[in-house]
Amino acid sequence: MHYVLGDIHNELRKLKSILDQIHLGVEDELIVLGDIFDRGTDEPDPVGIYFELCKIQEKCTWVRGNHDQWLADYINKYYGASERQRRKMPYYWYNSFELMKDRLTPVDMLNLADLILELPLQVEREIDGKQYLFAHAMTFQPGNIVKDEYYLEGNCNLDSFIFEGIEGYISMCGHTPTGNITSRKNLYLDEAKESIWCNERKNVYLLDCGCGFSTGKLACLCIETGERFYAS
Repeated sequence: MHYVLGDIHNELRKLKSILDQIHLGVEDELIVLGDIFDRGTDEPDPVGIYFELCKIQEKCTWVRGNHDQWLADYINKYYGASERQRRKMPYYWYNSFELMKDRLTPVDMLNLADLILELPLQVEREIDGKQYLFAHAMTFQPGNIVKDEYYLEGNCNLDSFIFEGIEGYISMCGHTPTGNITSRKNLYLDEAKESIWCNERKNVYLLDCGCGFSTGKLACLCIETGERFYAS
């Protein structure tokens, strides 16, 4: 089975809840749509998230998200600076860096940054005869050369992409909170504004259900069965 997981945003408890629900088998694959880090509610745990994904690395494909990219860039900038330069640097604007720096060595931090920057921006899979694309914010026709940030945050065509998709492909993304989608029809697969969203053409699925915020959920979808899983 192929499972697709939305933005985690430092929520270790919710990640463990999803993993307990889906019971990954030897031949299963979990595709994580990015934004592993930053935010989190009562007990944000970026180190715990990192270690938990490392445990299942042989079954897990992690797509790079914009928050992951920002964290990696800051790590490299911080540890590439002198002590004097560091004192003048602005703080990382989210909580992940300080929480990780307290528990990981500089070498571990730099290794994490390297890992993040080597992550794919888009993943392709053929599943049951259908072509799938997975990216954090927005997918693109394979073979097209586009800027990295378009996969991470989308571009001026993001709204059009969400409602039209890419001909011949089913796209699965995070990044855009499903509660922010406005359309004339209720296209949520479960609870309105609090669940996975799919467009009318059924070729774009959005799985960022607000995890990292107090009322948000972590969402997961099994591609073969259509079964949905949530942790709140």
